[in-house]
Amino acid sequence: MSVYEFKARNIRGQEKALSEYEGKVLLIANTASECGFTAQYSDLQKLHEKYQDRGLVILGFPSNQFGGQEPGSNEEVNTFCQINYGVTFPLFEKVDVRGADKHPLFAYLSEEAPFRGFDLNDSEAKMLSMYIQKEQPELLEGNDIKWNFTKFLVDRSGSVVDRFESPVSPLDLENAIEALL
Repeated sequence: MSVYEFKARNIRGQEKALSEYEGKVLLIANTASECGFTAQYSDLQKLHEKYQDRGLVILGFPSNQFGGQEPGSNEEVNTFCQINYGVTFPLFEKVDVRGADKHPLFAYLSEEAPFRGFDLNDSEAKMLSMYIQKEQPELLEGNDIKWNFTKFLVDRSGSVVDRFESPVSPLDLENAIEALL
């Protein structure tokens, strides 16, 4: 099995087969417009611009599951991303990324790249971990996504290579991306 076996609706509601990205390196992230990590859109766009000609495709999947931080419609999300961050990489419709109604793609990604914990040497990761433990400890159970801007790196054959938790900057993934290009 690979990510190419899944389909999702893009931000305009058109069904897209992920097999359209076969042979590309993918960076798949769940996103939100009102999150402390929302500025990562900027770095995701920088990666897109730098590596798209070498075969990297960034896929953004907005989700409103963490603190209600993606309350807008798909059109509002799209407009926000374009106006504030100049996003030109593919965005998809809002989806659930954890729980009973999670999109099958995110069930697969979370199974292939289980949660390994937060890097508690990183101050943002430590703060997020403490917040979740205090406010929503159930989010720490299992391998489901823990917060917005969890990122999954997928190689050209569609296999999940690694998972990077929310506080990890997209720019910190450059070496891992370049190794797959």
